[in-house]
Amino acid sequence: VQLQASGGGSVQAGGSLRLSCVASGRTGSRYSMGWFRQAPGKERDLIAAVNWSGGMLYYADSVKGRFTISRDNVKNTLLLQMNNMKPEDTGVYYCALSLDGNRYASVPLYRYWGQGTLVTVSS
Repeated sequence: VQLQASGGGSVQAGGSLRLSCVASGRTGSRYSMGWFRQAPGKERDLIAAVNWSGGMLYYADSVKGRFTISRDNVKNTLLLQMNNMKPEDTGVYYCALSLDGNRYASVPLYRYWGQGTLVTVSS
């Protein structure tokens, strides 16, 4: 399984960015996907996740109401629309994949990782 993330960059507070992640390889037909964020000097945290169908979503409190996760199972693509961004959103964003299509918020099940993309939000 390979994951290729893109879309990071720099934005001012209040701005928007969209991240995308394309999955390839032997993913099977039912898998969960998520976005993790590692802020400078902090651990990597799950901030948004989606189950295999796209019908079940998880958001960390820090991004709820501002970020939207979605997936396109035809294109094997995961998206993260980030709006009203804040300086505390700065960090490296990783997409990840779990072969368990239902337990989408279970961090230990995410075994496959993209390369990370840097997002910087200035005040």
